[in-house]
Amino acid sequence: MAMDNSANTTTKSKEFRFGPWVFTTTKSHILKSICESPEKCKTNIDVCQLCRYGSALKLPHIPEMVFPYNTLRLVHDGGFGIEFNALDALRLVDAEQDLMKVAVADAWKESRASSEFAKDTIKPFDWTFSTSYRGTILAQDPQHVLQVSPTTERIDIEKLKTQENILFFDEVHLFEDELADNGCSNLTVKIRVMPGKFFVLLRFFLRVDGVLIRMNDTRLYHENDKNYMIREYTSKQKKTSDIKAPPESFIDPIAISEHLDTIEEILEKVEFPTLTNLDPGTADSDESPE
Repeated sequence: MAMDNSANTTTKSKEFRFGPWVFTTTKSHILKSICESPEKCKTNIDVCQLCRYGSALKLPHIPEMVFPYNTLRLVHDGGFGIEFNALDALRLVDAEQDLMKVAVADAWKESRASSEFAKDTIKPFDWTFSTSYRGTILAQDPQHVLQVSPTTERIDIEKLKTQENILFFDEVHLFEDELADNGCSNLTVKIRVMPGKFFVLLRFFLRVDGVLIRMNDTRLYHENDKNYMIREYTSKQKKTSDIKAPPESFIDPIAISEHLDTIEEILEKVEFPTLTNLDPGTADSDESPE
C-alpha cells in the first residue's frame, strides 16, 4: 500500500511496502542559487544544499535545475538497499575535460559567464553533464552489503512486457539543463512494482541540437523468489547527421533509442547479503555511488 508522507507543501514523499522491501520517493523544490546562511555555512557546509553541492563537486557549473532533495530509495528489512540521487550522479561528471568540443560549447560558456558558479576562469569540463551513475549502494552494517559482480544473465524483457497490475509507480526528476537552448540534458528515475517483481529505470538523456544524442540507461530488476537483482547499464549515442529517423523523434527517448549505437554495456548481479542474525533496519550509513 502506498502512503503519502508529505512533511510540508514543498517536500512530498511516498512510501510503498512490498514484502521485505520499502520503496520511498521524495520530491521537492530545485536547488536555490544563493546561499541563505553564509555565516553558518562558513563552519558547516551541510547547513544548505547549495554549499554542500559546491563543496562536493569540482564542477565550475551545475545544471540549471537540480533537485537536491529528490530521491528514489529501495531499502530491505535486512538493512541494505540502493538509492538514486542527483548529487552522487553529478559526482561522476568529468570536471576536467570538455568532451564535447563543438561550437555550442563556447556559446554555452558565454551565456553563463555571470553565473554564481563561474568564478575567475571558466575551466574545461563536461558541460553536457553526462554521467554513468548506476545508483548508490546503502548499508546499515558495512559487513552486510549488496555484492555487485559481473554476470551474463540478462533482464527478462518478455516478463516485463506481460500485462500485469501495477501495484506502485512513480517517477523522480534528478536534474535538467537546456544547454543554453542548444538541446537538453536530464536525469530521471522511475520505479514500477508488479506482483512478484519490481523494475527501476534510471535514464540520462542528452540531445545537443545538430550534434548528437546520447542515452545512458540503468535497469534494475528483481523477482521475489531470487536473492539478487540484475542491473544492466547501457550507453548509446549517435551523431544526429547519421540518424535515419523523423526529426520529431529526436526529443522522444523511447522513439530514438532504437536508432542509436550501443557503445558500452555492463551486466551485473547485485546479490543480497546473508540475513542470519542480522537485525532488520533502515539503510542510511555507508553509501557508495557507482
